[in-house]
Amino acid sequence: MKAKKTFTSLLILILLSLAAYWFGENGQLLPQTPSTDHSDVVKLEFPSERYPETARHIQEAIRKGESAICTIDRNEAEENRKASLKGVPTKKGYDRDEWPMAMCAEGGAGAHIEYITPGDNRGAGSWVGNQLEDFADGTRVEFMFK
Repeated sequence: MKAKKTFTSLLILILLSLAAYWFGENGQLLPQTPSTDHSDVVKLEFPSERYPETARHIQEAIRKGESAICTIDRNEAEENRKASLKGVPTKKGYDRDEWPMAMCAEGGAGAHIEYITPGDNRGAGSWVGNQLEDFADGTRVEFMFK
């Protein structure tokens, strides 16, 4: 009887460990290897409650016709940022947030720009960077909101 209880406890522990391994932040199922199949779109639920200004900006930009899909293209990020922010003046106490982001192939000239408080913008950027760090360039990511 004792061996059966020990086996059951061990099995539950293994199953819980496997579940913790496969599930990322906020219960999102995240792949453990970078995506190479570009026909698949990774769905990323953006934490609107943590970064409300950035979430509103992205949603507004998408409503106005910008893509909800970001094709990761880190090599062009700096050039995209320069192109998207060209002619948009800085504003004291705010960051200039662009959507699509500079790291997206869809970003660059014509991106939607919004002034966002630095804490919200930089926190959101850090969160996105952490979520996407294991994905290869060319991976398509769709930003989702509750």
